[in-house]
Amino acid sequence: MRAVETYWKEAALGTGVAVFIALGIWGVDVTPVAVLAGLVILLQMMFTGRLAGSRKLETLTLDGRNPAEPIVTFDDIGGQETAKRELLEALEFINNQEKCLRLGIRPLKGILLVGPPGTGKTLLAKAAASFTDSAFVAASGSSFVEMYAGVGAQRIRKVFSTGRQVAREQGKNGAIVFIDEIEVIGGKRGRHSSHLEYDQTLNQLLVEMDGINTTGVRVLVVGATNRADLLDPALVRPGRFDRVVRVDLPDKEGRLHILRIHARNKPLAANVDLEKIAGETFGFSGAHLESLLNEAAINALRSSSSQIRNQDIRDALEKVMLGEKLDRKPLEEERRRIAYHETGHALVSECIRAGSVSSLTVIPRGQALGYMRQAPEGDKYLYSKQQLLDQIAIALGGAIMEEMFFGSRSTGSKGDFDQAVEAAYQIIFGGMSALGIVSKQHVLPEDVNGEVHAIISGQEKRVREFLKCHQAVAEALADELLKEEKLSGTRVRELLRAG
Repeated sequence: MRAVETYWKEAALGTGVAVFIALGIWGVDVTPVAVLAGLVILLQMMFTGRLAGSRKLETLTLDGRNPAEPIVTFDDIGGQETAKRELLEALEFINNQEKCLRLGIRPLKGILLVGPPGTGKTLLAKAAASFTDSAFVAASGSSFVEMYAGVGAQRIRKVFSTGRQVAREQGKNGAIVFIDEIEVIGGKRGRHSSHLEYDQTLNQLLVEMDGINTTGVRVLVVGATNRADLLDPALVRPGRFDRVVRVDLPDKEGRLHILRIHARNKPLAANVDLEKIAGETFGFSGAHLESLLNEAAINALRSSSSQIRNQDIRDALEKVMLGEKLDRKPLEEERRRIAYHETGHALVSECIRAGSVSSLTVIPRGQALGYMRQAPEGDKYLYSKQQLLDQIAIALGGAIMEEMFFGSRSTGSKGDFDQAVEAAYQIIFGGMSALGIVSKQHVLPEDVNGEVHAIISGQEKRVREFLKCHQAVAEALADELLKEEKLSGTRVRELLRAG
């Protein structure tokens, strides 16, 4: 079909050029014709996105029957059991169309995947295509945005027609059109006062989802976003996006499942405990966990090891969390200050929760000149007032340690103070402070600032008293850290017991 279209286009172009040359030879003034043809070509390039500075619509199509193309199934996706269950339930309506028709169930037109970046929304869309035996066409929301009015709407029509065409070519009854970053084109209308390009693009998407231009091939739109609050109400109403599936960060069991999937083709040492790693990676997405094992494999390659060891994984964990090691060399006085700062964090952390320190280092990584990594207590989603106060105390430990041994604080405590203030805000707006239950909109800023100051001052006093009682141990631990540059949590506890 495409070959025939190309043939006729080339034939028409060749005929036009021949007529143009013949008219010139016969003495006919072809200037008006040339100008008109140039304008037509320019307009055509503008509306198809081929003008310099504009972009073509970039789409990805996958043929599940092609053995060279990896087929993604729901078994390949870990840590999203709830999302998979909701999605499979929705897709059953597509696979059992006859039963749905008997019950009077209308076909689904759209499924919206909502969740943080890296949680597997694209993989879920690809798995949905293989599960329903549908053609898969994908594009990002930014691919539809252009400076020329009407281009976005045309590209919406193009991606839907591509989905139907691919489905017919593959002999399939349906197609899945996956639009990533759908908030780019699906944002609330009326926000862009300069021109209506965004609104026209969204209007065309609504028309396509309503099925006005249906040609026999069933099209299911799967959108993905991490900003569902920006979407236009007309887009997310029932009848367009009939299902909204939450794709959240995985819990411990989910992280363990993801790690096992990504460890299938990696030779792990016998003492590597994936369950322990899953417990230490609270807040990691699937993309983070994949990167963790990949970086660990790179570390093993650098050290010429045939297996991935615990040390490789620990180094990879710090790299994923903080960034690569830096060649930055602080002055000796700065190194001492950093060592005492991190020692302060570690001492307070071990006092509050024994065994909580996982590692301690003065090696610069990313934006951090030093770092104290805590072993997570578990997947926690709620915090009591005392737990938040403990977080504030640990955050203040570094600055107070500097003050005790160097007579002043430094700018290295800025991030710690931000964490402490944020925890204080959680106490206040959680109704756990002396202000009682308050509303962000109605409480006076000076009252909030006064309560934040009172909370943090109380924890400063608590930390200062504790560090004074353990001054000798603090000096020994800081000196050991300066000498070794990095200490494990086990070594930290050994020094604390010896002191």
